[in-house]
Amino acid sequence: MALPLYDSQPARRVPWATYLLVAVNVVVYLFTPMASFATWYGGDSGVRECRATEFTLHYGAIPHELTTGRQQPAPADVVQRCGETTFAKRPWTSAFTSMFLHAGALHLLGNLVALFVIGMGVEDRLGRLRYLLSYLLFGLVAVYGFAYTSPDSGVPLIGASGAIAGVFGAYLVLNPRGRIVSLVPPIVVRLPAWVLLGTWFGLQWLSLGDTESNVAFVAHIYGFVAGALFGLLARRAGPSRRAVGLARG
Repeated sequence: MALPLYDSQPARRVPWATYLLVAVNVVVYLFTPMASFATWYGGDSGVRECRATEFTLHYGAIPHELTTGRQQPAPADVVQRCGETTFAKRPWTSAFTSMFLHAGALHLLGNLVALFVIGMGVEDRLGRLRYLLSYLLFGLVAVYGFAYTSPDSGVPLIGASGAIAGVFGAYLVLNPRGRIVSLVPPIVVRLPAWVLLGTWFGLQWLSLGDTESNVAFVAHIYGFVAGALFGLLARRAGPSRRAVGLARG
């Protein structure tokens, strides 16, 4: 799979909103028990694993909680291994918090490289505020789309990939002629955006039946479609409106 390295179309302004999103995701990760840097979650590997599991249940988006609006008890195997959980949770808030959590450093790095490269182009077209709000919107669509596709699931969803998938969809519509320099091991190539992002979307669709994977492919699809639709609406706003939007960014 190709890894985007940089957008060959330079941004016309400093992408502060993209920098902010990257920074927030990194800082949040460093303060979670999933990061080895967070020494205050100390203890042996078993204790740390239990704290990471409880943290994920607390702040991750669990479909059955989102569709019912009620906090669910921890799974029996978690209680047996780690004891009863004591946190109180408002399920709707996890739709937001889950977007800023990552299971590990590689999960974080893969998401943020993609966000950094592709996000700058979208921010450049939308302006900072609209870009930030649309990012959250894409993430919410991805989370709730995932939840209502599997309403009885008790598996927590975490990660920024649903929101980033929305950024992909918006980029494809707003910069259809864009080219993205990407690493396709073992070479670096300059790919048209529709090839890179279209292939990525196709792989998500083809992977829907993969029951062995822990990747929420359906959330990616919902996010991507939301981003593409938002991009179409932004394009229909017309050049003059887009110029105003950019000036306000």
